Amino acid sequence: MTKVVLTHAVEDIERWLGFKDERAASIGAMGGSNVVDHVAADGSKNVAISMDVADPGAIQAGLASPPPELAAAMKRHGVIPPVAAHVEK
Repeated sequence: MTKVVLTHAVEDIERWLGFKDERAASIGAMGGSNVVDHVAADGSKNVAISMDVADPGAIQAGLASPPPELAAAMKRHGVIPPVAAHVEK
């Protein structure tokens, strides 16, 4: 498994955190497991999501061209693009 970290800004941290289970399910559908949310220690609206994945390319492809249900979830969660993917090397 490869560790992947996604980073992006959000409209509201508490709103974003409220969708933790839905976010983990969406990431799981793309092949991610052990999903962990992180918020910036500086109080900004920047967040990160770490996960284990067998195929990092699948996560990157899903984010590059999100299917309608993923795009709707990201909007509902208050995600502010861009979403940057960081892959363990």
